[in-house]
Amino acid sequence: MFCNRCGTPLQPDYNLCPKCGSRIVGTVRPTDAARFAGHLRTLGILWIVLSAFWLLPSVGLLTVGHAFRFMAGNGEPFARILVPPVMFGLSAGFLILAAAGICIGWGLMQHEPWARIAAIVLGILALIHPPFGTLLGVYTLWVLLSHDAAAYERAAGLR
Repeated sequence: MFCNRCGTPLQPDYNLCPKCGSRIVGTVRPTDAARFAGHLRTLGILWIVLSAFWLLPSVGLLTVGHAFRFMAGNGEPFARILVPPVMFGLSAGFLILAAAGICIGWGLMQHEPWARIAAIVLGILALIHPPFGTLLGVYTLWVLLSHDAAAYERAAGLR
C-alpha cells in the first residue's frame, strides 16, 4: 500500500503517513499504479500515432499550394497571389497540431509533469474531430481526470 499524498510505502495498519504526516483515507495498490502507468504509455503511443496522421494533410497542402502557383500560370492574378499563402498557413497549422501531439505523446510516455495538462487541453480540442479524435479525447480525459489519477502518479513515481 502507498500514501495517496506522497506515494510512500505503508504498512496496512498505518493511520498516518510516516513521511508526510497526512491522514490515510484510502491507499493505492501497486497494481493500480502499474495499470495507470500502462494507460499513460498507451495514451502516449496513441497521441503519437494519431498526430503522425496530421502530417499527411500538411504535406498535401504544401504540395497543392506550390503546384497551384505553376498551374495558374498567367491566369487570375488574385488567385495566384492569394492561394499559395493560404495553403501554406493551413499547412503550418496542421504541422503545429502534429508536432504538439507528438510532443505530448512523448511527454506522457516519459512521465513529464507538463504533459498531463497539455494532454488534457489537447484532449478537449480533439473531442471535435470524430471519430478517432473524439475517441482519443475521451480516453485522454478518462485517464488523466480520473479521481485517483494524482495518487496513482505519485505511487508510480510519475510526479
